[in-house]
Amino acid sequence: MSEPVMQDKRALVVIPTYNEIENINQIIPAVLEQGPSLDILVVDDNSPDGTADEVRKLMQQHGDRLQLLERPGKMGLGTAYVTGFKYALERGYDYIMEMDADFSHDPKVLPRFLEAIQEADLVLGSRYVNGVNVINWPLRRLLLSYGASMYTRFITGLPVKDPTGGFKCFRREVLEAIDLDRVKSNGYSFQIEMSFRVWNKKFKVKEIPIVFTDRVGGKSKMSSKIVREAIWMVWKLKIRQLLGLL
Repeated sequence: MSEPVMQDKRALVVIPTYNEIENINQIIPAVLEQGPSLDILVVDDNSPDGTADEVRKLMQQHGDRLQLLERPGKMGLGTAYVTGFKYALERGYDYIMEMDADFSHDPKVLPRFLEAIQEADLVLGSRYVNGVNVINWPLRRLLLSYGASMYTRFITGLPVKDPTGGFKCFRREVLEAIDLDRVKSNGYSFQIEMSFRVWNKKFKVKEIPIVFTDRVGGKSKMSSKIVREAIWMVWKLKIRQLLGLL
């Protein structure tokens, strides 16, 4: 598939995994076929189902375009992404992308991110920028997600329609400007915190519409703890901003 002219710039797609054996064999080639400038880093939290073993097999086929970091246990989505961000910066990637392993984020949209990032500092894949674009979610989950987005915007002032989404593309300069060691949140709240910190530093944030499809294989990692963390995180972020401590 064609991709925007990147002028030798490189992008790393960070994919955290925990028990994604049902999806990993399909998501990796689907991402890599979107363009030669895209590499993948899988950050696996010692998945009991053998996800990392499958990634190692695929590494023999895809070479340096596919990389793996294994962590000793389930340490959370936020820390997985921060680990991936640091890895990307150390290796000179120009763009760093987030996406899920379960095809809720369509790999075919990746070239649109690379196009949009040419005129922005952070590109968010938004489920709500053009109405509601979610497939196969139960009504309760949709209301929770949409309500969390409205709540976040109201408390923080963050001017995006989908602040909890996890399909993103950062310029390296943005991640270099953020003290990643101070980012401790996970789940919904991690996505909110990263976007808020980017916006607070006056970087340009752009939303592009995506269609979010609930996972077919594997088990969702959503929990009540993740929701509670997000509820409190927005207040912490706003207070820290007002005190100049962000």
